[in-house]
Amino acid sequence: MLVLLASAKCVAKMLECSEVLVRKLTDGTELRGRVVETEAYLGGEDKASHSAGGKRTERNTAMFMKPGTIYVYPIYGIYLCMNVSSQGEGAAVLLRSLEPLSGQDVMRGLRAAKRKAGAKNLKDKELCNGPSKLCQALDIQRCFDRRDLATDTEVWLERDLKRETVPAGEVVSAHRIGVESHGEWATKPLRFYLRGHPCVSVLNRDAERQMRSQSSNETEKTVS
Repeated sequence: MLVLLASAKCVAKMLECSEVLVRKLTDGTELRGRVVETEAYLGGEDKASHSAGGKRTERNTAMFMKPGTIYVYPIYGIYLCMNVSSQGEGAAVLLRSLEPLSGQDVMRGLRAAKRKAGAKNLKDKELCNGPSKLCQALDIQRCFDRRDLATDTEVWLERDLKRETVPAGEVVSAHRIGVESHGEWATKPLRFYLRGHPCVSVLNRDAERQMRSQSSNETEKTVS
């Protein structure tokens, strides 16, 4: 959990390295998903953040609590998004997508309960490829808001010791989703995802091309 003691931007990048979100259901079943996509919200200076301008409300209280506090909020009145507070006043990281690791059949059932009757069966890569989808698949509830991710017994993060650290060159930095009305903050590269991963919600081909170009230029400088 030391990863959560860094700034929101650093946490958002580091979560993709080897962090797994675990949800323990009332019957003891544990659902696991590796973090593959995040967004950083930097606090008061960030015009796209719920805490923009240092504004505190009943809804965003968790953003001002200690690093590792869960922030769950509703969107469109029916869906939920899960965030984790980080170092910095009002800063937090949105969990956008997970790679399902265990409990996929249970996840599929939880997702189906929220979908129209007769909808097609979801593939594993479609179970958690979006912030509200992962909340449905892991049964993340509104009452989890303001809980401590480091000590909670129903939901927590753990390090995947079997997975090697992801090279920095494999983490794509792109603009965030759904913040188009927030001026210059709409284009800041504060969304991070694992390049080429099938569970990522939205790919940014321009950001990936720019990343490849930079990598190529660095390689040429090294050779020369």
